[in-house]
Amino acid sequence: MAALLYRLGRFSARRHWQVIVSWLVIIALAGVGYALFAGTLSPTVSIPGTATQAVQDELTEKFPKASGGSGTLVFATDDGSEFTTAEQSAIASFLNRIGSEDGVKATTDPFVTQAQLDDQKQQIVDGRQQIEDGRAQLTTAQQQLDAGQAQLTAGQQQLDAARAQAEAAGQLEAASAQLDAQQAQIDAQQAQITSGQDQIDANTATLEAQSEKLETGSKLLDLAANLRFVSSDDSAAVATVQFPVSVNRVDPALKSTIVEMAEAGLDGVDVYVSNDISQSVPSVLGPGEVVGVIVAALVLLLMLGTVIGAALPLVSAIVGLGAATLGSMAFSGIIEFTSVTIVLGVMLGLAVGIDYSLFILNRHRRQLKQGVELHESIGLANGTSGNAVVFAGTTVIVALLALNVTGVPFLGLMGTVGAISVAVAILVAVTFTPAVLSVIGMKILRKKERARIGEITADRTPPVSMKTAVPMRTGRAIVTLIGGVAVLAVVALPALDMRLGLPVGSSEATSSSQYKAYKVLEDKFGAGQNSPLVVVADLPAAVSGDDLLAQEVAIGQKISAQDNVSAVVPIGASDDGTVIAFQVLPTGGPADESTEALVHDLRDLSPISSADGDISLGVAGNASANIDVSEKLANALPLYLVVVVGLSLLILILVFRSILVPITATAGFVLSLLATFGGLTAIYQYGWLGAIFGVHDPAPILSFLPVIEVGVLFGLAMDYQLFLVSGMREAYVHGASAKVAVQRGLHAGRTVVTAAAIIMISVFAGFIFSESSTIRPIGFGLAFGVLLDAFVVRMLLIPAAMHLLGRSAWWFPKWLDRIVPNVDVEGAALERSHPVGTESAEQPKTGQPAAQSR
Repeated sequence: MAALLYRLGRFSARRHWQVIVSWLVIIALAGVGYALFAGTLSPTVSIPGTATQAVQDELTEKFPKASGGSGTLVFATDDGSEFTTAEQSAIASFLNRIGSEDGVKATTDPFVTQAQLDDQKQQIVDGRQQIEDGRAQLTTAQQQLDAGQAQLTAGQQQLDAARAQAEAAGQLEAASAQLDAQQAQIDAQQAQITSGQDQIDANTATLEAQSEKLETGSKLLDLAANLRFVSSDDSAAVATVQFPVSVNRVDPALKSTIVEMAEAGLDGVDVYVSNDISQSVPSVLGPGEVVGVIVAALVLLLMLGTVIGAALPLVSAIVGLGAATLGSMAFSGIIEFTSVTIVLGVMLGLAVGIDYSLFILNRHRRQLKQGVELHESIGLANGTSGNAVVFAGTTVIVALLALNVTGVPFLGLMGTVGAISVAVAILVAVTFTPAVLSVIGMKILRKKERARIGEITADRTPPVSMKTAVPMRTGRAIVTLIGGVAVLAVVALPALDMRLGLPVGSSEATSSSQYKAYKVLEDKFGAGQNSPLVVVADLPAAVSGDDLLAQEVAIGQKISAQDNVSAVVPIGASDDGTVIAFQVLPTGGPADESTEALVHDLRDLSPISSADGDISLGVAGNASANIDVSEKLANALPLYLVVVVGLSLLILILVFRSILVPITATAGFVLSLLATFGGLTAIYQYGWLGAIFGVHDPAPILSFLPVIEVGVLFGLAMDYQLFLVSGMREAYVHGASAKVAVQRGLHAGRTVVTAAAIIMISVFAGFIFSESSTIRPIGFGLAFGVLLDAFVVRMLLIPAAMHLLGRSAWWFPKWLDRIVPNVDVEGAALERSHPVGTESAEQPKTGQPAAQSR
């Protein structure tokens, strides 16, 4: 590989304009592909195959009116007063305009809905009064009927006595006609009384049935007692915008239209759009990112001392970033990209693009100062440092591609796009950078450096000095190792309490519409209004009419009996009567532990026993979907960590031909990773230093961030391990004692690794202050992780551990030594075949000294 890269470097140097133009053509073609085939990015994260997705699919199939997506619009008077009639009319007109937009299924007027809800409650009160009045009337009628019956009974007794007297007197035949007439009259009256009793009994049965139905309806209303669409003080209202498809599939242009209409506002009324609608594709280039690049440029300028030298890594990174980003985005019309898919690629492409070019550039400058001819130096730099770049970049690529083993599609795609960015950065570093170096020529050095060409030793290992000839003290190594591990362990402690989730409205900027909508809902309606759940009950048999109402009450009461439930509202039943849907409002917000517990409790409640069989429950909704996504990602993390740690050990064993060096390197990676998790938890979940990092409402950690951290930090950690420990090994191979070799290798590589780490930290840190609540923690996690791994683990703990291990650090079983291939990462064989000197066999035709040729 080193020889191939050497030839590639010399080719790029000789044909520099062809190489530079080729890259410009590649960028142009990628741009054309992007313009022709780019698709729409989804602002939401989803994972197929979750429990929530299964419920949503069932709703779509059996209950179309409850399927699709919805978003929330929040209205609040600007002075906190009650809504006026004119303001209510303006809100109704506003909602009608939104409802008329293509792609909107319906809107709900909060005042009409609240009035209907209040009317239903009043109807229950009125109905109960009417039933009580009816019962009183029936009681009076029964009393009158009973009195009539008593009189009739008395009359019958009198008639019977008269008949007995007539019979005793022997006058029965004479009085028979009169007595029969009286009996007929009594019988007629008895028939009337019996009919009246039947009517009273029927009315009583009807009244009791109405009462039972009324009480059933009352129970449903009681379940939804905490549901409101207009706040109790009449200063805020919440409306729903329904879409025929899920929110993440709604046309972004439609969302933008709704947001623009809301931003225009209404006279005396503020209109806020919830996160469901206003969530958009985040911008990856903002003031913070620009500042990060500026800091990287300053570091390059201080290190290299020339504007041209400082500009080259930046230009190389931009070239690679442009080609990779535009090329990847050209496929977004074929493959569904989320808004964060490209973010990781941009971050890594920019950071490693600068670093990889810097490594080659730094080696080239050193060789020029040793007197190596220009093109020969470019070829050697490409074959040595370029070889290390290829190897280091490959480890990052492998770690990113391994994200596909998590089984999470969007995460696998995110890793693939990031891997493409790193691969392009490598190609740019080993082709474009040599080409530009050829064009720049000797101007890559400062004037003073050009005047002293040939005075610097050509020895690859660092020169012996007082600092490098004497190893560090063992006591210092012990203190450094114990102290460093202790510090990292303390920083990692908050990670024990780390929770995972996805951004919600409270995570957005305090000036944003999403944040204000979230807070108004929380303050005026309760936190649960921001996290409604949909519960679907599958019945064992179809029901309708009163049976349906009874089932809704029975299931609703079961749901309401769970902890953390604020309200249960029946949505309706499927056409075939086998599915009933409910809206459930939790007591907590979407990121609260209580809401997560409620989702699990509702799922554990299934099945519910009934006379017809078991009733199964399913839970859906945005809060449920976020919980499912976070749990699936959390479950994928251990497997991915095992894969990455295993790769780490294998790669390092291959490179350093040692057992203990890979173990210490991997242990250091795990320590820095856990400490990074601790820092993330402390700042973004606990809210520590929130004022500095813009964390106004602490929340769970971004669910896919830990997996990304593992992949990216692993690759970068191996980069720094390679560039530092390979120098130690080189010194050891050249005869230095194991402990002296540690000191010499550290001094040889720390300057370039320090610069590279600072550059990477600056680039990543620029994203900490992004406008997107998704990007901010990613930027912090990567910046903090690189800071800990580069400056604590690689420059303090690893040298201390290597010093304490001594010669045993390089112990390698003989049987393993025979079967493991010899990997020449830094091109030592190439150097031996191309000895560095002040003259080169390939002198320019002008006859000028090699060191000063262009």
